[in-house]
Amino acid sequence: MRRRQFLHQAGAAAAVAAPLAAAFAQAPGPMGDKPAIKITDIKTFLVGTAGGREGGEPEQNEDGTYSIASIGTRNWLYVKVETDQGINGIGEAYSVGPDEATVKVIEDFKYWLVGQDPRNIQYLFDLMYNTTRFPGGAVVNAAISGIEHALWDVAGKAAGLPVWALLGGRVRDKIRAYQSIGGGTPRQAGENAKELIGRFGYTAVKMQPSASDYQTAPYNDVTRTAGERVGAVREAVGPDVDIAVDIHAKFFEVQRAIRIAHEIEPHRPFWLEEPVRPENFDVMKKLADHVNIPLASGECNYMKYEFKPLIDSQALDIVQPDICVCGGMLEMKKIAAMAEAQYMMVAPHNPMSPLATAINVHFAASTPNFLILEYRAPVSGAAKEVLRVPPRRWRRNPSFREDGSVGFI
Repeated sequence: MRRRQFLHQAGAAAAVAAPLAAAFAQAPGPMGDKPAIKITDIKTFLVGTAGGREGGEPEQNEDGTYSIASIGTRNWLYVKVETDQGINGIGEAYSVGPDEATVKVIEDFKYWLVGQDPRNIQYLFDLMYNTTRFPGGAVVNAAISGIEHALWDVAGKAAGLPVWALLGGRVRDKIRAYQSIGGGTPRQAGENAKELIGRFGYTAVKMQPSASDYQTAPYNDVTRTAGERVGAVREAVGPDVDIAVDIHAKFFEVQRAIRIAHEIEPHRPFWLEEPVRPENFDVMKKLADHVNIPLASGECNYMKYEFKPLIDSQALDIVQPDICVCGGMLEMKKIAAMAEAQYMMVAPHNPMSPLATAINVHFAASTPNFLILEYRAPVSGAAKEVLRVPPRRWRRNPSFREDGSVGFI
């Protein structure tokens, strides 16, 4: 009897669905009473930043490329989605090194997206991701991310709302930020930290644990100087400023990371970031089982599928997806939700241009487990005003160990 009742109800539901479908088909546009919008073009702008060391011309390699150290910063790759309603959106794709390759991927995606409604963001994400078939790497995912930002920009403008309002609304009024410090000696690092805090009012800074070359210096040198360096910054900034420590995934051996963690632990670091390479989640869990410092990582991981095992393993305390390469705004919200379910915070990786910062602010404003945002105060040069300078060809320069083998950059 219950089965018959269920089948009868299902039949009634089907009868109702048909007129509803017809009603939607007769609607003036795909968004109810909103006019239809169609993507007419997707453009890219590869922006070169001006100046090299000490404001001079950057140093050119023999093959015509420029090293990142010479230029001072990488290119910025902007994406513009144009529509037939004159509502245009902009986004930023991550600069992964072969920037022209990302441009070509965006141009390829354009053929799938032109003619589509830009407000169907999840559908268009699926169109790009699923139709690519093979899981994307940094180049493909950067392209998807930059386009996705621009789609949200169009959607917000069409609705007359800030993007954070479309993402569930605002949960905070302020976005906490931190900036990285330099300094070749422990004393210089401490002075730089004090200067940044005094100038901008930061309550947190980030630093490399050692000025020694991780690839060539002896283990003991790197470990010892890490303790001295973090200790000098702690002494300079006082007991309450948070000090994040970033190894930049340059360690292959987990024992090296464990030794550094034990050396800097007395100085109460905020977190230890990318202490080992990001490919092996079990190794990160091994590290977590041997240290008492909060661990952070994630800038080299993409999409929710890579973050799920990392989060489920409880290897991290803080996840650090990059909104310009992890899949975009909505994908990063999904990553944050998975982290929230495991009581983890999110501190977005954000080394790109001020546009990427603005995009991150919408994410941070609408995400409950957001912690802090990486930031670089736009005080001069291209960071202050995006200059109209031709982009320079750029690629990552390799790093070599003392014995000539290739290290990690």
